[in-house]
Parts: sequence; C-alpha cells; structure tokens
Amino acid sequence: MIVSTGSVVERRRRNNNVIESRLYQLTSDFERPATFLDSRDDDEEEDRINVVFLEDDDDYDEKANSVTKKGQSLKNQRWSKLKSTFQQRLEEKRAKRDKNKIGGEVTSKQKDSSKDKKRRMMMFMKEKQREKKLASRIERPMGFEERVPLAAYIPGMELTGIVISLTNFGAYVDVGTECDGLLHISQMSRDVFVEHPRQLLSPGDEVTVKVRSTSPELKKMHLTMLDVSQEDNLADQGNDSDRIPLTDIEIDDELWGELKRVTDFGAYIEVGAEVDGFLHFMDHPLWDDNMHPSEFMKAGQRVRVWVADVDTEKRRIRLTANRPASLPGPRFEF
Repeated sequence: MIVSTGSVVERRRRNNNVIESRLYQLTSDFERPATFLDSRDDDEEEDRINVVFLEDDDDYDEKANSVTKKGQSLKNQRWSKLKSTFQQRLEEKRAKRDKNKIGGEVTSKQKDSSKDKKRRMMMFMKEKQREKKLASRIERPMGFEERVPLAAYIPGMELTGIVISLTNFGAYVDVGTECDGLLHISQMSRDVFVEHPRQLLSPGDEVTVKVRSTSPELKKMHLTMLDVSQEDNLADQGNDSDRIPLTDIEIDDELWGELKRVTDFGAYIEVGAEVDGFLHFMDHPLWDDNMHPSEFMKAGQRVRVWVADVDTEKRRIRLTANRPASLPGPRFEF
C-alpha cells in the first residue's frame, strides 16, 4: 500500500492543532491564586489569601509546665523523706546564702576570682614589708648640723654609737660624725666565729667601738670592737718583711706556730707566713664527738702543724695537727 507523503504531513499537522487546542483549554481553566505582590483593587480584597502562621510554643509551654510540675512534685517528695536535722541544716545554709545577697546580687567577696585574691595577697605582703622596713629604721641621735667632722677622729679613739643597719659583711654604726663607721665582721670578736653580724648585734643596739682608720677625702671610717693592742700586734706582724711567701710553702711542710684565735670551726695559727693558717677542729688529734674547739685549743698555745693545702689565689693555708702518713720517721703525738 502506497501512502503519499503529502497526506501524512497533513495528518500530523491536524493532530498537532488538536493537541494545542486542548492545552489552551486546560491552561485557560486554571487560574493562579493571588499573592501579596499582585496589585489589586480594594474591591478584590475579599479574594486575597490570608496566611496564618501557627505557633507551636503553646504546646511546648504546656509540656514544659507539665515537666516542671512533675519535678516539683518529686522535689517535695524527696524533701518530705529527709530527716528533720538535714532539713534544718539546709534551711540554715539557704538563709546564710540569702544574707550574702544584696539587692539580688552576690557580694564582691564571693565574686572575686583567683587573680583578684592573688593580687590582694600580694598587696598585703608588700604593705607588711613596707611596715617592717619602716619599723627597722633607727632614729639617729642627732641632726646633721650637730655632727663632728670626720677629720677630728684619730685611730684609737673610743666611741659610743648606735647600730644603724646590718649587712653580710658587717654593721654600720653612727658615732656622731658626718658618715657612718663600718664595723667589719672580723672586728667583732676573737673568741667566737661570727658568720653574720646578727649573731651579736641588732639595729638600735648601743655599742662601744674604737677607731681603726679614717679617710675624710673618701668619707670612710673603719671601727673595731677588739683591743687596740691586738690590732697593733697584728699590724706589726703584717708589715714584717721577713715573712715566708706562700710560693715557698709546700704541702706536708712541718711548721711551728701560735694559736691566735679560736672559733666554732677551728683556730687561726700564726706560722710566720704572709697569712695565718687555719686548723680545722677535725684535724686535731684531741678532738672528739660533741666537743667544742675551745675545749682543747686555747689562744697563745704553741703547736706543731703540717701544711695540708696552699691556695695562692685566695691566699689561704690549710693546716693539720696530724702527722701525714706519707712522711717517713717516727710519729709523735701532738
């Protein structure tokens, strides 16, 4: 069967027209609802769509209220089950907490953080240190206008002064001159080894001292609490040119000397060298436990010792009263 192409094309065109007509009818029957963007007249206000947003908060509030009611009922049940003593304690704590509140706010003491507490503690410590420093200041006996010039003091003069301050190496004493005199730690006692001036002195103490030396140009004065005769002997010995230099002293050398000063740790011995040698109490043959060096060593004794060590840089000589085992010959007791 042969169909012409013209008839087929015409039939397709006819079908397309029918479909288009049906689609037009469908779209014409459908009307889009009005929105708030459409501009319409007042007469058409009744045809506008009114949108109502439903809020679920009412349902949520009802649920929350039911939960809180259940929690309160459980709390009341637990409260009723508690003993009367526990209830009383809790009431007291609650009342105490309410007292700490001012106008519904917690007091500043409770709101302080750890940093604030640390800062307040540091301020408190600084204030205490300042008060202690002010209290340690000693009032001077006279004003600066009434003081005597430093050139008026000569070595050997005996003076009475007040201890103003203490240091690790000595004490400063006000003797009424234009500058404070230095009382060195080595000039306080020959019988006791003084490790710090506070062992013998305190700020404000009245002491009797003697002038060792003065320097009006440098505004310096050196004082002493020792006898001037001892100082003169030590000065004469120190100026002696016949003394043995430290470079000529060797370890294990045998020396004779005189005990000059006994301390808590030993004794200083004059052996004819540039400096005095030190004999520790444990290097003495008569030493025993719980014995003080002054019990078996006295100032003025003549003793035989041996050199244990020589330090030329620090200018020190360490001695021993025990004969070294390396030396030949018989042993003699001290």
